[in-house]
Order: sequence, then structure tokens, then C-alpha cells
Amino acid sequence: MTGYKLEMTTPIIIAHRGASGYRPEHTLAAYQLAIDMGADYIEPDLVSSQDGVLIARHENEISMTTDVENHPEFAHLRTTKIIDGEIKTGWFTEDFTLTQLKTLTAKERIGQIRPQNTTYDGLETIPTLEEIIDLAENQTSQKGYQIGIYPETKHPSYFQSIGLPLEPALLESLTKTHLPIFIQSFEVGNLQNLNKNTDFPLVQLINDLGQPNDFRVDGKSCTYQDMIKPGGLKKIAQYAQAIGVNKNLLIPRNSQGKLLSPTSLVKDAHQQNLLIHTWTFRNENCFLPLDYQNHPQGEYELFFNLGVDGVFTDFPDTAVYARGKV
Repeated sequence: MTGYKLEMTTPIIIAHRGASGYRPEHTLAAYQLAIDMGADYIEPDLVSSQDGVLIARHENEISMTTDVENHPEFAHLRTTKIIDGEIKTGWFTEDFTLTQLKTLTAKERIGQIRPQNTTYDGLETIPTLEEIIDLAENQTSQKGYQIGIYPETKHPSYFQSIGLPLEPALLESLTKTHLPIFIQSFEVGNLQNLNKNTDFPLVQLINDLGQPNDFRVDGKSCTYQDMIKPGGLKKIAQYAQAIGVNKNLLIPRNSQGKLLSPTSLVKDAHQQNLLIHTWTFRNENCFLPLDYQNHPQGEYELFFNLGVDGVFTDFPDTAVYARGKV
């Protein structure tokens, strides 16, 4: 990918887990609604089944996003594991075959914040990556413009360690399609390996706290904060074409939730020929900065005017509307 250049044009709208402000996340209904609302890309988080099939779930522990607790036939699969250094108890996708997973239905993850979405609990199954690609291809044919796919590899080191690497199946599926693609990861090593094996543009995800899990495992001291310094961005540009950053790294908030002055990260990233996409935009006041309570479109306009190349959003319609205002 050396010398690869992405053109920076109109900011893209990335439907975060689909239109997850309106439907349970990572369902075909959520992705379909996002496309209908005008999203440029739909974003599936990918984990693996026991038989190596990539499916869309935010986490491999699925008690928060499915009705698995209501299936007594799977009670014996409830267990405790350490995932990326955290102790988690529940049901994990890698302990289920795809056939078993398809007997489960999706539910709203944050029903206390989005009670209206619980109306759709139990209506959708867990989609596979192949089903998501089929949806995007069919919608591309119907609408006459391309719908992109922006998959995230979730816990890649963990899945590699249990003999279910995500990347081979991911590349096998994506190379069959001609849709626009970005591949993203919070880890570094799997992106560096992907860079050697694909020409798809790669996105280094960067949080406002902590460090990549593979750095933690390897005992490296480098943090996400180190990675957004000019020297860190220069290293990222050697294997990735974009960064996907927590929006607090672009405009921090004070202890009351009020926005502070913007940082230089957009300019610094562009100087390294890196696109910059930022996350996550949501309409609810509990997620909005104090400055934009009850006015989510204003927050989008602020970040668009800052020069970002794309936004991850739970509410693609609001993002599309705000983009049209700048």
C-alpha cells in the first residue's frame, strides 16, 4: 500500500452498527434503514462463530444483544472468560455454531436509553458478513450508487489465540465484492499484517484512553495518546490510510461536559496523508456535549467545519441533514 493516496472530498456518513439509534444494532433492519437514510457506509463489528463464520456483534459476549438467556438449551454454555484483559461472564459467539446462533434473536442493547427500540426485540437474527455484503450489493443495484462496508475486526488477537483468526475469512468475503471498503481495528498488529495482504484501505482506531490490546499483551508502553502525536501518526501512515478517533481527541470536554478548544489532530493527520473519521455521534442528550443539548445537528456541523473526513453515527438521517448544511 506504499504511496496509496485517498482523495479527501465530501465527508462520509458511516452508519455505526447500522441505524442503531432506531433499531437494535447489527441487524439487517438497522443496516437497511441506514441505507434508506442516506448513509455512505454501513459498519459491522465482526466476531467469529465456533465454525469460523464471521457474524456482526459488538462483542463476542452476546447476553446484552440477544435473547440467549431465554434459551435453556444453551444454559450450559454460560461461562467466564478473560477478553482483552477484562473478566467477562456470559455467552460467547465462539462457543456456538452458526446454526445455533441463528436460533437467537437480537434485542436493543441500551433499552433504558432507547426504549422505543425494544419494540423490535425478537424480530431479527444475527447477520453474517455474507448477508451484509448481499444487502449492500442489492441496495447498490436498486439505488444506483454504491453502498460501502466498513467492518471492524473485534478482539483480533484473542480470536487468533483460539484458532479462529478473523482476517482470512474477512478478506475472502471482501475480495468477492466491488463495493467501497474500509477495514478498521483498535489493534495494530493485525492492521500491519493486513497491509501486507490487501489493498483495501485500513483504519487505525484510536480511543481517548488506554492502549491497543496487542501492545498491552506484548508489554509495550505506547498508548493511544502517543499514537496521535506527529511521530505516532507518521508510523500509522506506514500501514494505514486513515485513523478513526474518539471525538474527544478532536474537541475535548471539561468536567461539566462543555466543549473546549479543538486540538490540532485533524491538521496533523492530514499532514501525514491520513483521512480522519471520528466517533460516535448520537442524538440523545446523555451523549451530547453541554453546548449542544437538544441540538445534535449542531455538533455534527462543528466537526464537519473542523475538517473531518467522516463521522460514525447512530442516527444517519441527522448526519446527512447536518452535512447538507455546511
